Amino acid sequence: MKHFFLPRLASLPLALLSCSQGDAPESGSYPVEPEPFTSVQITDSFFSSRLKASREVTVPLAFSKCEQTGRYDNFVRAVHPDTSYVVEGFSFDDTDVYKTIEGASYLLSSFPDPKLESYIDSVLTIVAAAQMEDGYLNTARQMNPVHPHKWMGSQRWEKVEELSHEFYNLGHMVEGAVAHYQATGKRNFLDIAIRYADCVCREIGPLEGQSVRVPGHQIAEMALCRLYNVTGDKKYLEQAKFFLDRRGTTSVRQEYSQSHLPPAEQSEAVGHAVRAEYMYSGMADVAALTKQTAYIDAIDRIWENMVSCKTYITGGVGSRYRGEAFGDNYELPNLTSYCETCASIGNVFTNHRMFLLHAESKYYDVLERTLYNALLAGVSLDGGAFFYPNPLESDGSFLRQSWFGCACCPSNICRFIPSIPGYIYAKKGNELYVNLYVDSTLESSINGKEVVLSQKTAYPWEQEIRITVDENRAGKFSLKLRIPCWARGEVMPGGLYSFVDQDFAPVEIFLGSEKIDFREEKGYAVIERKWKKGDTLVVKFDSAAHFVRARQEVEADRGKVCVVKGPIVYCAEQVDNPGAKVRQAGLSVDEPLTFEHSDMLGGIDVITAGELKLIPYYAWNHRGKGEMAVWFDEK
Repeated sequence: MKHFFLPRLASLPLALLSCSQGDAPESGSYPVEPEPFTSVQITDSFFSSRLKASREVTVPLAFSKCEQTGRYDNFVRAVHPDTSYVVEGFSFDDTDVYKTIEGASYLLSSFPDPKLESYIDSVLTIVAAAQMEDGYLNTARQMNPVHPHKWMGSQRWEKVEELSHEFYNLGHMVEGAVAHYQATGKRNFLDIAIRYADCVCREIGPLEGQSVRVPGHQIAEMALCRLYNVTGDKKYLEQAKFFLDRRGTTSVRQEYSQSHLPPAEQSEAVGHAVRAEYMYSGMADVAALTKQTAYIDAIDRIWENMVSCKTYITGGVGSRYRGEAFGDNYELPNLTSYCETCASIGNVFTNHRMFLLHAESKYYDVLERTLYNALLAGVSLDGGAFFYPNPLESDGSFLRQSWFGCACCPSNICRFIPSIPGYIYAKKGNELYVNLYVDSTLESSINGKEVVLSQKTAYPWEQEIRITVDENRAGKFSLKLRIPCWARGEVMPGGLYSFVDQDFAPVEIFLGSEKIDFREEKGYAVIERKWKKGDTLVVKFDSAAHFVRARQEVEADRGKVCVVKGPIVYCAEQVDNPGAKVRQAGLSVDEPLTFEHSDMLGGIDVITAGELKLIPYYAWNHRGKGEMAVWFDEK
């Protein structure tokens, strides 16, 4: 870990917040329980390199930007407000601090670091000092209450359905605080978040003396559900449900913020894609925790619309620059695709929750496609440069940036990448799910008895996985291994894309050297037995590269093909094809697709298609400007 500076503001005589430790009761759950990030250690080269980049580059960079851009100064100014302060930046700048602490907290679980932990505590000292007596904390209002940020309005919550982002700030505060508590056991951040959540619960609601408001930018809904699960205090779940129940009933009704209809009546993914994905995640949370079938039905309908009509082959969502929004059905342009990095992260959040709700592999099929393509493309391999939009075609004008004035994407990457260990495994009763194929070790329990599982694989380059039971005190249980849809001849759920050929190697599973039969259930290979220490399953999926077509309704891809291998989408860059104009290049589906592993770009499989060289989409734009394309005219 690089040396972490202590912020110069930490030396000011600010009040300390209690760092008492204790166990909070957990309450409420999904039908399927995710194995927490604290129980998983990643050991493979693919994701280990990204965790290393987060630890050594992304998180230190984000903290340094919080200092350089005045994020910390804002909290100090909030302690001593003054009418001379000119409130600049964005009304949600506080969230960059919270998101970076969240990402750093995930890292602490895998890579304990006293300097980093001390640094976080010093930042939280500054944050705690800025919190008002009643729990309210929003520096864009507090540092100059007479002339707050232009988006804030004259009173609390007045513009929260528009641009004040007061509930958005709460959401990211809670998300960061829960992660910090789970990783360290400390309550110093959690207590700050609880006080602000309590303030919102007191002041917002249907009772006399309360204001009826809903978030303009969603995330509070999912965060409050998370706070409920950690504390067991039902008022947080009730507040999340209130925000959803009252959406579409206030004076602000527009597709942009998904307030055109009450969420339970919605059927189509519309409006600002990040807001939408966060709301869909919150709907899944509330549906799971309250068993309210109206929200389950609504989120099912919306998900079907997204995957059938509005998701790119990369798993990206949100096609329009205008409003950073979903387009019409099948409106999926390539050169002008927006596909905000934050929306890809939101798409992972939504599909993870849908899996926990329904226990079906199709949600992880979308999650995996998004993770390995649209999401990873949003950050450079070294962790120090970022995309805001992620187009599927470039005229050579794109370059990743070291930061943005509106820093939501870099700070979101900062918190997401270190959280990946929490997406690999899950369990339900005596069933243990393996959802992502990543070199890793899981320390879990089934029916209260210890189970240790490990994976060894070169996935996604090789489609062979060795899964070993290292310890088992639980006796008989089921292992449920996700069979990716692409291994069954389906590009993605929803039928928006299809393989040109159906020549797929069969899925094979061996116990030791003996091939075994398995039953398939909701996209999972189920193997139930009394596992012995050392039992090893070898899983083999199709390892070939394949051509893909889009539905005819997708005008931008009509008459075109693209190339995928396993979960990876490929593209052509000018630097690898100096004699070709890659945006005008054509491919024949009758030509063979060959590949070989290369050490360049962190280690990748390079595919040769006709005369074109193709690389993984996530790895593009690391060697200077140049044309790029994912889809090619079919010869």
